[in-house]
Formats: sequence, structure tokens, C-alpha cells
Amino acid sequence: MDNNAQASAELILLFGGIMVVVLLAIYMYKVYVMDLGGEIQSKEVNEFNAKLEEISEIFM
Repeated sequence: MDNNAQASAELILLFGGIMVVVLLAIYMYKVYVMDLGGEIQSKEVNEFNAKLEEISEIFM
């Protein structure tokens, strides 16, 4: 009976450890994606500003 309880406790600890690793990986991926989104947005703004400058040069 004690062996079954010990095996169950070890299995629960194993799943708990796996869950912690998965949650940390998800958090790190979320931060990475948010930073990537900022870079894309910044690139779009820079391209838009460049197009506006091209248009303003045409009319000057």
C-alpha cells in the first residue's frame, strides 16, 4: 500500500514539474511575440513616413 502511495505522489510531482516548465515556456513565448509585434508595428510606421515624405517631395 505504501508503494502505491509513493508512486502516486511521485507522479503528481512529475506532472507538477512538467506544468511549471510548460507555463514558463508559454510566458517566454508570449513576451517574444509581443516584442516581435512592436518591431513589425515600428517597421510599418517607418514605411508609412517614408511614403509621406516621397509624396511631399512630389508636391514641392
